[in-house]
Amino acid sequence: MPDAAGPEHAVVRDAAARAAEEESLFSHAPVDPDRTAAYGDHPDQVIDFYAPRGSGGAPLPDSDSAAPLVVVLHGGAWRAPYDRRHISPFAGFLARMGFAVASVEYRRGGGPAAAGETAVAGRWPDTFDDVAAALDALPALAARHLAQADPRRTVLTGHSAGGHLALWAAARHVLPVGAPWRTDRPAPLRGVVALAPIADFAVAGKLGVCGDAALQLLGGPTEFEERRQHVDPALLLPTGIATTVVQGRADEDVPQEVAESYTDAAAKAGEVVGLTLLEDVGHFPLIDPAADACAVAAEEIAQLAW
Repeated sequence: MPDAAGPEHAVVRDAAARAAEEESLFSHAPVDPDRTAAYGDHPDQVIDFYAPRGSGGAPLPDSDSAAPLVVVLHGGAWRAPYDRRHISPFAGFLARMGFAVASVEYRRGGGPAAAGETAVAGRWPDTFDDVAAALDALPALAARHLAQADPRRTVLTGHSAGGHLALWAAARHVLPVGAPWRTDRPAPLRGVVALAPIADFAVAGKLGVCGDAALQLLGGPTEFEERRQHVDPALLLPTGIATTVVQGRADEDVPQEVAESYTDAAAKAGEVVGLTLLEDVGHFPLIDPAADACAVAAEEIAQLAW
């Protein structure tokens, strides 16, 4: 998973604790979706659909259309080696809680890294083209493939780089005029729950978050300042959409300072963004069904969805 921030910014914490959190997350077998649908021609332009489960674990019948729809965007520093499979146990967990779930795949940067190297983060503008296209196509695809979903109760969530994409997708109506992804009205969302998001690119750049992934995503130093006007959530405020950030205080991959800078920017823009800080929690437990932090994340989603 993504590289940690530089040692001068890292939280002083037992390395074994961090390793245990990561091992726990990746110990879960991927959870297969009930259906997968394409929103484009590229192999990565797909959405996995998970039907809500009843008390016995079986999918609810199609006639039951009462389930809120949770849209999940996975993290992995926008890098190709990290796809939606690692967040599928979290998607399955949400389905078992009674949510209808749509897990979005999108194009990421680079291929498998050579030994000792890190894959490049993101593809400009493909990563953003895909997330925008997926969200635009989702209502029709969900109606066709996830009949149990109630689109009037849609919550957008994402982890790490996916948390960034969730915040960005909810802010498309406040993008600069002329931006290719701009919409003329807010997305019909109940809200956004961003889990350890890379939510402020200036602070992420200062900390070297995930091996300077935000800088790579935007194409390098020359393009960074111009392009971030279009994709940095801290600059795309206020959105008018209920938003909560869930953050581990012991997160060394995306430190607490990033989340706090985003919520401060929101406050300065006249918008209240909730910030739930979890003691002694790192980066991975937020999407690990075996961790208490994951239950907290799901509860934040439920509070907006229901």
